[in-house]
Amino acid sequence: MWLKYGVDEEEQLVCIDDITRGKTLLKCPYCQGGLIAKKGKVKEHHFAHNAETCRPVANREFPTLPLYDNFNIQLSGKDLAQLKLLWQEYGSKNYPIDYHLVFPSLIKAGVLHKNVYTVPSAYEFSNLGKIPVRALELIHFNQVQEPLLLKRLLKLELDFEHAKHKKSSDLAYRLTDLRLYRAQLKRILSCILYFLEIQTNKGTLYKIGVTQRPIVNRLAEVEIDLLRHYQTVVIKVLGIWQHRGNVELYFKHRYQEFNYPIGSLTEYYKFDTKEIKIVLSDLEQMQPKSLSQVEIDILQENSRLIKIAV
Repeated sequence: MWLKYGVDEEEQLVCIDDITRGKTLLKCPYCQGGLIAKKGKVKEHHFAHNAETCRPVANREFPTLPLYDNFNIQLSGKDLAQLKLLWQEYGSKNYPIDYHLVFPSLIKAGVLHKNVYTVPSAYEFSNLGKIPVRALELIHFNQVQEPLLLKRLLKLELDFEHAKHKKSSDLAYRLTDLRLYRAQLKRILSCILYFLEIQTNKGTLYKIGVTQRPIVNRLAEVEIDLLRHYQTVVIKVLGIWQHRGNVELYFKHRYQEFNYPIGSLTEYYKFDTKEIKIVLSDLEQMQPKSLSQVEIDILQENSRLIKIAV
């Protein structure tokens, strides 16, 4: 995982997506060291230290959102390969999976579970297990991810309270972990997910994306980007979903085979008439996001990084 947030001179957390590449005036939230914004075309955008990388960042110890930008469920390479094979041969065809083919580690990870109604009893894919193989519908993805997001938040809050009670030497780290996680949650909750149909002189494209600004502002930018590649561009908004910033990257994972990069633009897709009906149904089945009180509090809070004297 990569460090996605730095701290400005007013102690505000700043996301890598909101700053230009190169040397910055931001500091590491853990060690206060200077940061460089790495925004190349190969690696995921992230902050790197000007000098030696501090331990929490070097060891990738800082918290990240579950199932946000990694959909392999922390499976080993061997387990992931077996899971994909089982999906290809059994899951995609709704065939029961004989227990002789199931690794115990897959059961422990919760990606397969026993179907007690089959005779003899056999295994099948859980909703969690369908995520790595791109088979879980968006509505069910939200149902899997959202409890994990809040469970992780609770764990970080308990870790911080425990460190404070014990007057632990890592109290400042625990607070920073909690603040960074809440900032990530706030960001996805603040975002509108949008899906666009774009008619060009060379055919129809589709685009998925998120924005924290009015959608009309984003549409103007999309049009400018595309006019560098097409003579005519007509954009139609097919849907917007409030507080659904968590869905964008899973959508890209789920529909990866339909991705249609245009130069450096990577959020575009090509679907035929039958495929787009399936995609729209997938999107439209998502329930409107109902915010919990915890999520409301996160949206209303300041992203200021509070320091603790240790």
